[in-house]
Amino acid sequence: MFDALAYDFVRNACAAAVLASIACGIIGTLVVVNRIVFLAGGVAHAAYGGIGIAVHWGLPMLPCTVGFSLAASLGMAHIAYRHAEKADAAIGLLWAAGMAFGIILLDLTPGYRADLMSFLFGSILAVPEGDLLLMLLVDVGLLLIVGMCHQTLLVASFDPEFAEARGLPVKATFLLVVGMTALGVVLLIRIVGLVLVMALLTIPPFIAQRRARSLPRMMLAATLWSLVFCLSGLWLAYRFDLTSGAAIIAAAVVGFSLMMGRDMLLERFGKETP
Repeated sequence: MFDALAYDFVRNACAAAVLASIACGIIGTLVVVNRIVFLAGGVAHAAYGGIGIAVHWGLPMLPCTVGFSLAASLGMAHIAYRHAEKADAAIGLLWAAGMAFGIILLDLTPGYRADLMSFLFGSILAVPEGDLLLMLLVDVGLLLIVGMCHQTLLVASFDPEFAEARGLPVKATFLLVVGMTALGVVLLIRIVGLVLVMALLTIPPFIAQRRARSLPRMMLAATLWSLVFCLSGLWLAYRFDLTSGAAIIAAAVVGFSLMMGRDMLLERFGKETP
């Protein structure tokens, strides 16, 4: 693998793994603690509508996808916040509508574009330098937001009723978290694809949650776990000529299974020890 670092595309992939892991650690932690995994999945699949708009009308891919994802995510968030009993159905509807809209636009666009498969299953080895700069800017923005709104995010995530009683902007904070999720999803789609993005958003935070004692520590641990999985999957993809997104998620699933098995054994034999 070290020999492969002589190639620009491999160095770009490693840089993308680092930058994506930072976004994944921050956003994935907020998704898990706010229990909006299904909503984040809806955003990931609805993002395909933005891809369809960009391809059909020849517009820049990332701005279109980000804009469409933000609009879809805020619509889902508003419904989930105001009408919790209807949230699942509404999110499922927007999830399917976004994907169907994107697929129809692609069908109406003449020609065949093989690179669209990378949005479904990811292609970390094909991330261009321009995307790396955008990922860096998003990471900096996420770190600034978390740094400035840490206390509000913490209280609103774990005890929204108490936060509302204290006069904190609970709904605005929820919309902010969902908007951040939309940005993170668009970035991670380039790494693992929209089909597998939810696994990368949830597995590292789930592992980190078992040991972390604070929100920042959970974000840091989730970032490190995400980086381990991304680099491991990147090595597997390069070494065995595998689809990079699937290799990354396979590494994450194996890591999660090993950690869960270890914890179960420790819990079982720990209880049996006098």
